[in-house]
Amino acid sequence: MSFTDLILMELTTIEKTKQKNMDIIKALLKEFESEFNTTKKFLALVPVDKFDWAPHEKSMKMKSLASHIAELPGWLNLAFTADGLDFATAPYEEKKVESNEDLLKLLEESYESGKAELEKARVEDFDKQWILRNGDQILGDLTKYEMMRIAFSQTTHHRAQLGVYLRLLDIPIPGSYGPSADDQSF
Repeated sequence: MSFTDLILMELTTIEKTKQKNMDIIKALLKEFESEFNTTKKFLALVPVDKFDWAPHEKSMKMKSLASHIAELPGWLNLAFTADGLDFATAPYEEKKVESNEDLLKLLEESYESGKAELEKARVEDFDKQWILRNGDQILGDLTKYEMMRIAFSQTTHHRAQLGVYLRLLDIPIPGSYGPSADDQSF
C-alpha cells in the first residue's frame, strides 16, 4: 500500500467520523426542537390566575414551576459555555414572569440560546468535565453531555408535573409523546 493510499484511507476515516458526529448533533437538535414544541403547548395553558396555586404544601407554586420549565432549554448554554455552576457564588434566581406571553417569550429565548450552543457543540467536548457545586460541596460531577441530558430530562420531568397541575384544575392536557385523554388528534 502506498503512502498516498494510507493518506486517503486516513482522510476517509476522518470524514466518516465527522459525519457520525454531525449525525449525533442533528439527532439531539431534532429532539431538542420536539421537546420545545411540546413544552410550548403546555406553557400556553398555564392559568395566570392560578400562578400562586400548588396542589400540595411541598409542591412548587404554578408560576415557579412554569418559569423553571421555560428556562430549562437555556441550560444547554450553561453546559457548553461553562465548566460548572457554583450555587454559592451564583445563587438561583427565579425568572420574572407575569403572563403566558412572558412564559412563552422566556421559553423561546431559552430555546434559541440552547439551540445556538448545541449547533456549535463539538462531540469531542461532550466528555469534558462539568461540576455542579454549592461551595465545597460537590452536587454533581458530570460531563458536558450528561449536563445536557439532565436539561432534557428536567424539561420532561417538570412538564409532567405541570400536566398534573393542569389536570387537577380540569384544564385539558395536550398530547406530548402521543395522544392524551383530552387530545386524541395528536
